[in-house]
This record gives sequence, C-alpha cells and structure tokens, in this order.
Amino acid sequence: MSTGADQGWNPYTGEPAGPRVPHATEEEVDRFARAAQGAAPAFAALPLTQRAGILLAAAAAIEAHRDELVALADSETGLGAVRLGGELTRTRVQLEMFAEMVLEGSFLEAVVDLPDPNALPAPRPDLRRMLLPLGPVAVFSASNFPFAFSVAGGDTASALAAGCPVVVKAHSGHPGLSVRTGQVVRAALAEAGAPDGTFAVLHGTDAGRKLVQHPAITAAGFTGSLGGGRALYDLANGRPDPIPFYGELGSLNPAVITPGAIASRGTDVIRGFVGSFTLGAGQFCTKPGLLFLPKGHGLDDALAQAVAEATVGPLLNKRIRKGYAETAAALSAVPGVRAVVAPTEVDDPGFRVAPMVLAVAATDLVARADELLEECFGPAALVVEYGSAGELEAALDVLPGSLTATLHADPETEDELARRLLDRFAGRAGRLIWDGWPTGVAVAWAMQHGGPWPATTNALHTSVGMTGIRRWLRPVTYQNVPDVFLPEALREANPLRIPRRINGVLTLPA
Repeated sequence: MSTGADQGWNPYTGEPAGPRVPHATEEEVDRFARAAQGAAPAFAALPLTQRAGILLAAAAAIEAHRDELVALADSETGLGAVRLGGELTRTRVQLEMFAEMVLEGSFLEAVVDLPDPNALPAPRPDLRRMLLPLGPVAVFSASNFPFAFSVAGGDTASALAAGCPVVVKAHSGHPGLSVRTGQVVRAALAEAGAPDGTFAVLHGTDAGRKLVQHPAITAAGFTGSLGGGRALYDLANGRPDPIPFYGELGSLNPAVITPGAIASRGTDVIRGFVGSFTLGAGQFCTKPGLLFLPKGHGLDDALAQAVAEATVGPLLNKRIRKGYAETAAALSAVPGVRAVVAPTEVDDPGFRVAPMVLAVAATDLVARADELLEECFGPAALVVEYGSAGELEAALDVLPGSLTATLHADPETEDELARRLLDRFAGRAGRLIWDGWPTGVAVAWAMQHGGPWPATTNALHTSVGMTGIRRWLRPVTYQNVPDVFLPEALREANPLRIPRRINGVLTLPA
C-alpha cells in the first residue's frame, strides 16, 4: 500500500492551500475499521433519544464553527461563501431532520403478526419484524459538495441515524476542510456519549480501497466519478463476503422542450436552462447535460446570449479542468456536431474554464451514442434537435439512466405527448421535473436522488432525503421470542411509543 499525502489547491489562484495531509497507512485503516466494529453493538444499543442527541450535537457543532469551516472550504473549492454557507446549513439541517426521524421511530418499520391458529393455509406463529443497523459503514466523500456529501454529509448522517458507526474516506480535493470537520464532529459525538470508534476520518486512495475491503465494514456509500465508483463497487462485490455498495456515479439528466413550450415561452426556457447547467460551474450531479429541442427552434442566438451573460466560477481542481477540456474537444470532433458556443481557452488564473454548448441532430445522437453520451463535468451542454416525436422518443431510448429528467410542455395541447414522455422518463430516471430545472434537491421524505445505472449502482435507494437511512438497515424477524427478550420496538407494550403495523393494520401510539 503506497504512502503519500493530499494537498489542497486554491481554485482561484492555482496555488497550494494549507498543509499536506498524510494518507492513512494499512495499519491505520485496520485500526479505524476495527474500532468501528467494536463500537457497533454499544452504539446500536443506545436509547433512541441519545442517538438523536448525538446527531443534534454534531449539527450544533458544525453551526458553531460556520465561519471557520466556510472560509476553509472556499479556499480549497472556490465555490464561494454564499453557496458554501447554504450548503453548511443543508448539512446541519440533514442531521437535525435525521434526529427527528430517530425520535419518531417509524424508520424501524416495526411489524407484528400475532399468532393465529386459524390462519390459512397453516397456523401462524407469533412473528415480529423490524430493521436493525448493518454495522460499520464506509463513506466516500464527494469533491463538489464539501459539506453536504462529505465528512458530515447525508451518508454520514443517515448511517449514524441508523445506528451504524462511520469511517469516512475524505476527498483529496478538500483535505484541510475534511480534517477540521472531522475534528469538530468527533469531539461533538464524544461529548454527547457516542462510544469510542463511532466516527473516524482517513485520507488516501489506497486507504479507501483497503477500507471497502476490510472485513469489519458492512456497507459503503460513494459519490463521485463513474470510473472510481465502478472500481470500488467491484471491490465491494469481490470480497469473500460481498457488501452493499451505494454509489452515485454519473448522470446526463436530459431535458425535453416540446414545440408547444417553445412557442409559449421559448426564451424563458433557454434562460432557465443556461442558468441550470452553468450553476456551480456545471459541477452538480443533476446538471442538465442534454437539451432536446425541436428542429428549427431558432434559439441559437438566445442560447449564446444567455451563456455570455452567465457568471461561472472556477472548477474544483486541476484534474477536473483537464477532464473538461479533453471531453469538450472529443465531443466537438464527433461528425455531425456543431458549436452553438464553441469551447475556448481561458487565460485567467486558477482552474477557470469557459462554458460550451454543442448541438447535434437526434438521428446522429442515436447513430453515435457511444461517442456523444459522455458526461462533460463542468459548464457544458449538448443540444439534441429532433424532427418528430418519433425521432425524440428514439433518441431518449438510447440514453443511460439519470438522476433527473425534465419536461417543458404545453399541458393543454400536448397532453398525450407529455404522458408518453413522462412514462419514458420514469423508466430511466429517479426524479421527474415538470416545467422547472435541476438541481432542486431537497432534504425531504419524498426526495429520490438515485436512478438506474450509471446514475447509481442501486436504483432502489436514495442518497438524499430521509429514506436514505434504509441503505444501512436490514430486516430481522423474531418468531415466538418471549417478550422480555424482544427489542423494545417489538415488545407488547410498545415502550418506545412508535408507529407499528399490527396484523396488517398501521397502529399509532395512543
């Protein structure tokens, strides 16, 4: 296992930011994972009130260090204090909402089927089922959300809420922030009574590989590149004891504009699209990378004007800037592609790039899907021009799975087309957006942030919102177990006062 260190870089200047952070050794990975394994039974056994208190303590600590953490994040990501301040708030709110969820108790999915000697086709024993924590979870931080998908982000919050210790593999793009956030969270958890080993942060790509293979780790969450996520997914599945790997990898997020929408509000739609795909310098996982427009739309000038007026900050790091330039050049060279806003070089300091908009016929997209359906991470988009509803639907059929799919249509004159498109979207995306734009990711019960491959490795779950906790839990049924030995959630008196389903009927505590 190689040794090294992560160096943060200032995207505004291209200069180093902060000291180098050493990678974890193989011995340290083993120590962190085994400490989490040792903490797992005690952490899972804590009263739900104390587990919620631990989450609230982490939230309060992050808020108390807001100014310090936001400034540190900006120095390593260039995302700006306003954006980062909002993201810190989201991170705090996630922890607070999961604390509320823990106290409410329905996440345990407690189900009781009382014994029935007259049940058909055979007598039924006493059956009681609930969800239990898996055990230690590995969380891999993302580069583009240094708070909400990082050390104390949604994966960490939901895993802790489930009762699982967490070992975080920090992202190399913001190592200094990861160190400091880890210190803040670890101190808060310890003060709130979390067992030693409940939370840890380590650094290094090789350390991350070792972590996902460690026998103490029972599941892993990842947000990042398709290549990196696929490699870890294969490691997780290649273990002697394979574990669930919940990866969010890549997404083109198509947006379809119908002729009716163009006729009624074409210019407004274009402005909304440009605002969305350039937001955060195009580094959101839900960035709409494909815009389907009817042929003869006449909106090239409006697209170019809106792009010229957009304010685009630097990319997160040198590697992303290099990848953006290479992918832009490759897409531009595909036969049939024309430039609406051609890729250009930027001489400004740091990791800045210029937005790009290319266009291609829907029939060419179908013919050259392998070359054109590549995510260009950054402020880039591909306009796909269709000549008929048949061409549009054929082009949609070759798209890979996405996190989102957007539709702008006239509900009065295009109802049949809109229904067909929404049905198609539902088969290929996790969230369908009508007359709006991504990102729009809300930390809520109804949010689905996931989708078919390659958007995620498991389309059954979400990495945002309250039901994300389901990834770190597994069902266990207790048959004819005496009441005194049952978990509190399943005991006859329902001492936790949580919602339960009894003989198929949802029952709320009195």
